[in-house]
Amino acid sequence: MSTAWSRARRILCVRLDSIGDVLMTTPALRALKESGADRQLTLLTSRTGAALAKHLPMVDDVWSYDAPWVKHPDVRGDPVADLDMIDRLLAGRFDAAVIFTVYSQNPLPAAMMCWLAGIPLRLAHCRENPYELLTDRVPETEPESHVRHEVARQLALVRAIGAKTSDWRMAFEPGDAARRAVHARLQAALQRVGGAREPGATRARWLVVHPGATAASRRWPAERFGEAAAAVAPLFDGIAVTGSADERALVDAVCERAGPRAVPLAGVLPLGELGALIETADLLLSNNSGPVHLAAALGTPVVDLYALTNPQHTPWRVPHRVLNVDVPCRNCYRSVCNQPGHPCLRGVSVDDVAAAVHALLRGRARHAQRAAERAAAHDEGEPVAAHASNVLPFAHVITRN
Repeated sequence: MSTAWSRARRILCVRLDSIGDVLMTTPALRALKESGADRQLTLLTSRTGAALAKHLPMVDDVWSYDAPWVKHPDVRGDPVADLDMIDRLLAGRFDAAVIFTVYSQNPLPAAMMCWLAGIPLRLAHCRENPYELLTDRVPETEPESHVRHEVARQLALVRAIGAKTSDWRMAFEPGDAARRAVHARLQAALQRVGGAREPGATRARWLVVHPGATAASRRWPAERFGEAAAAVAPLFDGIAVTGSADERALVDAVCERAGPRAVPLAGVLPLGELGALIETADLLLSNNSGPVHLAAALGTPVVDLYALTNPQHTPWRVPHRVLNVDVPCRNCYRSVCNQPGHPCLRGVSVDDVAAAVHALLRGRARHAQRAAERAAAHDEGEPVAAHASNVLPFAHVITRN
């Protein structure tokens, strides 16, 4: 690490996107935190991303800002707010700023704000010559030469100034209060549906279904979510169907098809409780949206209905199945599909999803059995590897032609 960066204590981390994008940046944030003594990280993010404020252990403060160069459908730009943010950045007296972007974004508007605020060190991926706007530029090579996972991209960015970590896992901490609230909620829900399928079971088995997504191009049909949940319902004691308050009709439609053990949870879970729910679940079935990245951070297996809009946001370091159908228009980056029938998602059948659920549950059972066998061997005095990997195995993407 350069001398200037090694001395940086107050670092501004700019990630102006959604919750999922912020979560995929957490390994890089951890690397920054661990690579200097007494470091304080301030995250500058959108109002949506700021919901993570209580749940990122490596971040000391979170500032909310809806930048006019990032899409925010419900927010109109206000130059006064932009000037106020520059003043706030100036008052923050930051030593450095790291600007995290996807490869389709330009970092220079954020770099200009940081330059105007007098932040002496400024790092970002950048395609063109930034001249004085960046002190440290990592040339943008995506997508022409390759496309990395978003986590790997951001780790590579901070590695350019010497920030490293041995822990590449994403991070989200639900909090004990959220865990207690979810436990009580699920207990009450089980009583309403007649209790666990196996009396005396030590823990209930839950499937979480999240049928929504911000972009229409990333939504598998609601009726298929319901049918898939019904097909695998005998494997679980309960099915929690989640969504925002605006998705109540969508959640109710899924529950109607999923059967009597489906529990609608539209608009009732704060972010911490949504994370705690996913953490306690045996599996998440979801479109590619924020809950998928929560599951990856919390170690819950995922069946991801992954529209081929962009390739770099698959579940990270968690057992998963990614389901889609290959199409010529892959990597279209569209919010609304312009192809008749939305083939990359609608080509995935209910049977495909049910098979993926079965496969992941079998893999989880095998993993638990091996863990129990290793624990038993340890109790009997057999040595356990001091550096045994804590990374769960991947399941490959399933893309059909």
